[in-house]
Amino acid sequence: MSTHTTDVSDAVLTVRDVGVWLSGREILSHVDFSVRPGEFVGLIGSNGAGKTTLLRLILGLLRPTSGRVTIAGIRGRRRAGVIGYLPQKVGLDADVPLRARDVVALGLDGQRLGIPIRSNQQGEAVEEILAAVGGLGFADKRIGQLSGGQQQRILLAHALISSPRLLLLDEPLANLDPASTHDIVTLLGDVCAQRGVAIVLTAHDMNPLLPVMDRIVYLAGGKAAVGTTDEVARTEVLTQLYGRPIQVIRAEGRVLVVAGDTPDSATPAAGPLLSAQSSHDHPLHGQDRA
Repeated sequence: MSTHTTDVSDAVLTVRDVGVWLSGREILSHVDFSVRPGEFVGLIGSNGAGKTTLLRLILGLLRPTSGRVTIAGIRGRRRAGVIGYLPQKVGLDADVPLRARDVVALGLDGQRLGIPIRSNQQGEAVEEILAAVGGLGFADKRIGQLSGGQQQRILLAHALISSPRLLLLDEPLANLDPASTHDIVTLLGDVCAQRGVAIVLTAHDMNPLLPVMDRIVYLAGGKAAVGTTDEVARTEVLTQLYGRPIQVIRAEGRVLVVAGDTPDSATPAAGPLLSAQSSHDHPLHGQDRA
């Protein structure tokens, strides 16, 4: 499968020709892309496409069967402090006796035993990151009592306070209302622009990300197409990726990906929903195998 690659000389994340087999089944095949500092990349795909496996590879929790994953020039598991991670599900009970600011501070010393004694400098760092995510107004509330959007802001601050070079976000927009989704996306765009942090975010619906997203890594059947939305969301590209007829329908600035009719089925099946801000199509270029 063709991909639009980037110059890897300054890449904070490099995924090179990665393949993964688990329990006798191929999960990922020849996935190839890189992410530069300050770049926002959306990792899109339906359930079972390989998104979670790819995140585990990047985190160093899983080894590829073939190929390699490099984080800021580091291979293997020595990635502490380089990656910030926000998992898809974080259990936050309403009775947990932790204030929002305490959760943020755990990003500095949560791995240490005993009662933390924080310096003035660490306290200032907590206040600075709370301000950056717009969390000062509810910093002293219990984390479990915050709204979904407020919790995401605090968890984002927790992931950012150690100043990572790469931020991995697993479905951070799930279960958020439209207003909260817009606010979080805007915040993430600011993080990229102001702090130079590279972001890889998994999602099913890429519509909210279009204003801030630089590129898509689109996964289907364990394979990837990489490029801008206009480059990837094309009938011929996704037909090749899925290995079956796919139609990309553009209407009023939106893109709908649906399965085309086949001899076995005359009913189109809805695929991941995308959105495009531009109707201009550009073919993939500068490509190599993925």
